[in-house]
Amino acid sequence: MRKQILFCVALLLLSILSSVSVVAQDVIPQPNNISYSKGYFTLNKGLKAVTNLTGQDFKVLNQFTSDNMDMPLTSMKKPSKAYNVCLICTGTALQATQAQDSARLQGYELEVSPKSITIQSLTPTGLFYGLLTLAQLEKGRQIPCVKVKDTPCFPYRGLMIDCSRHFWTKKFIMKQLDAMAYFKLNRFHWHLTDGGGWRIEVKQYPRLTNETAYRTQSDWVKWWMEKDRKYCPVGTPGAYGGYYTQQDIKDIVRYAAARHITVIPEIEMPGHSDEVVYAYPELSCTGKPYTQSDLCVGKEKTYTFLENVLKEVMQLFPSEYIHIGGDEAERRTWNTCPDCQRLMKEHNLKNTAELQSYFTHRIEQFLNKNGRKLLGWDEIMEGKLAPNAAVMSWRGTDAGIEAAKHKHHVVMAPQQYYYLNMYQDDPMGQPKAQGGYTRLDKIYSYNPLPMTYKGTDVEKYMDGVQACVWTEFISEPDHLEYMLYPRLFALAETGWTKKPTGYVDFHRRALVNVERLKKEGYHVFDLSKEKGPREESRSITIHEALGKPVTYLGRYSEKYRAEGDSSLVNGLRGDWGYLEGRWQGFIDSTGMDVVVDMGKITDIRDVEVDFMHMYDVVIYAPESVTLMVSDDGKNYKTIDKINPGIKANVPYLLYPYVWKGNVKGRYVRMKALSREPDAWIFTDEIIINRK
Repeated sequence: MRKQILFCVALLLLSILSSVSVVAQDVIPQPNNISYSKGYFTLNKGLKAVTNLTGQDFKVLNQFTSDNMDMPLTSMKKPSKAYNVCLICTGTALQATQAQDSARLQGYELEVSPKSITIQSLTPTGLFYGLLTLAQLEKGRQIPCVKVKDTPCFPYRGLMIDCSRHFWTKKFIMKQLDAMAYFKLNRFHWHLTDGGGWRIEVKQYPRLTNETAYRTQSDWVKWWMEKDRKYCPVGTPGAYGGYYTQQDIKDIVRYAAARHITVIPEIEMPGHSDEVVYAYPELSCTGKPYTQSDLCVGKEKTYTFLENVLKEVMQLFPSEYIHIGGDEAERRTWNTCPDCQRLMKEHNLKNTAELQSYFTHRIEQFLNKNGRKLLGWDEIMEGKLAPNAAVMSWRGTDAGIEAAKHKHHVVMAPQQYYYLNMYQDDPMGQPKAQGGYTRLDKIYSYNPLPMTYKGTDVEKYMDGVQACVWTEFISEPDHLEYMLYPRLFALAETGWTKKPTGYVDFHRRALVNVERLKKEGYHVFDLSKEKGPREESRSITIHEALGKPVTYLGRYSEKYRAEGDSSLVNGLRGDWGYLEGRWQGFIDSTGMDVVVDMGKITDIRDVEVDFMHMYDVVIYAPESVTLMVSDDGKNYKTIDKINPGIKANVPYLLYPYVWKGNVKGRYVRMKALSREPDAWIFTDEIIINRK
C-alpha cells in the first residue's frame, strides 16, 4: 500500500535534470510565485524534520511524511534551528477547519537554502501542499534553492468517478486519491448510486445492496442500451457488481482526509433511480419494478425513505455538501400518477419541473436541519432553485454563471471541457469512449471565470472546477486511468494557477508527469504519441459553395446549431467530436434536408459531405442520402441516391459521402434520412466543387 500512497516516493526515483529552468517546468500545478537562487539542498540519510503541529494534525502529517518521504517528524512548540526541515503552522484551529473552503487558507510559503527547508502556512493543508511542491522539485536527492509563495485560484478542485455503472475496488479508489493529492486536487465526488447499481451499504434498507448492487452482466451496451436490464441478488452465479460496506467508506474517507481531500457522496434522486424502484417498487408511481427511472415524489413514503438513507450517509461522510444528483429526471410517470397530481394541486404547481423543484426544496430543508448543504447538477435550477443549494454546472457554462449571479455557490464541470469519458485523441485508434472528443489542450484552454465577471458576485460564488468520468463504457481499471491522465493535470492547473504560462510550457511539464505516473504503476495515455485534431479541421476548406445562401427544409436542432444557417458552407470542418461547435445536428422527422443556392447555373462536378456515426450517443450515419439539383429551386432532379448500410452498433466512424459527375444546376439539395425516429444526423460541411 505504501507504494501507492502519493508519488512523493519520486523523491528517491527521478534523475537529476541539468538546469533550474527545466526543474521549474516539471511542477503541476504551476506555483503562482516562484524564484530560484544558486545551489541545492541535498537529501541525506538521517534528515531531521520538525513541526509545531500537535495532536491529530501532527499524527496525520507525520504518518504521511514517514510513509512517503522517509522523513518522520518531531513535534516541538518552537522548532529548533538544529533541524534541517521545519514545517510551521501559523494559523488557528478554526482556520484549519475552514481551509477546504478558502483559497487563502490553502496557501503556503516554501524556502529552500543549501542548509535548510522551511514551509510555512496558516493551516496544515497549506503545509501539505508545500510538501507536494517540494516533492516535485526534487531530482536525484537534490532540491534547488528556491522561494515559493503560492495560493490556489479556487478553493474547490475536484474529480468525480462514477462507481455505479462499473464498480471500482477500495484499493483502486485510494490509488486515485493518491494521484489527486499529488496534483493538489481536494474534492472527490463519489457517484455511488444510479441505474447501474446501488454501491453503498444502508443498514436500514438492505435490499438496496442485496438485490441491486449486482446485475446479470457487465457489458453496458447489452445490459442497458439493448434493454437486457436485470438486477440479481448477491451470490447469483455470474453476477457482476459490488458495493462498499460502511467500513469501506470510513476507510476511504479517512484515507482521503489524510491527503486533505473531502469526499462528497452523490445519492441520485429523484431520477436515475432504476435500482431503488426495483428493490422497493412501492417507491415508484406504478408500484412495479422495471417500469420507470424516477422515484414517485408524490408519496410521503419516498421522503421517509430518502431521509433515512441520508441519515446514514451523513454519519459516514463529514462533508459540508451532500450531492443529490437531480439530473435527467424523466418526469414521465408524474403526469399520470395520482399521488404526484394530488401533490401538484395541493401546492399549486404548474408543471412537473415545479414538482421536482418542490421535491428538491424538501430534501434541502432536511439537509439544512442536519447541518449540511445540498449540491446538485444544474437541472435543479429548473422550476425554482432551492434557496441554499449549490449548483454543479455540466450542460455548459451558462447555468453556472446564472446561479452565481443569484448568489448560489457554483462548481463548473461543463461536459465539453471536463467530461473525461470522452475521446482524447483520434477515436479510430482509441479505446471505447462515450460521445465527444476532449483533448488536453481544450481542457487547458477553459477559463471558468471570464474577465467580464472579475470583481462581481460570479467571482465570489465561483467555488471551483471539477472533472467527471462516467463509466458506462469503461469497465477496466487501466482504461479508467487512461481516460483520467494526463487530462486531469490540466484541470489541476486551471484550479490552482492564476496566471498560467501557456500550453506549450504546460505540455512540456505534462510529458514529465506522464512518465512519473507510469513509474508509479498508473496506466496513462501516451501524450508523446498524441495524433491531435482531425486533419480536415485544421484549415478552411475552399470550394465553390463557400458562403452561399442555404435554405433548411429540415431544421437543425438549436442545441447543436454550430454557426447556424451558415455552418454548412463556412469552410470549417468538424473535429473528431460533436460538441466543439462545428458539427450541426438534426433530429427532426424530416432528417437533414438542405438547399444550397449557387447563385447561378453552375457546372456541378463533385459534392462531398461527411456524416458522423457515434452509437453510444445515438448519432447515426443516415439510412439514405439523396442528392438533387434544380434550375429554379422548385423542380429537382435526383442525380444520386445511396444507402450507406452502416450498422447501428458500430462504435465510431466518419462516413464520407462523395459524388462525382457532370451536371448543371443553380440549386443543390442534400437530403439525408435518419434510420430511427429519435436518432441524430450530424454533418459539418457541404463541399461543392472543391478547389
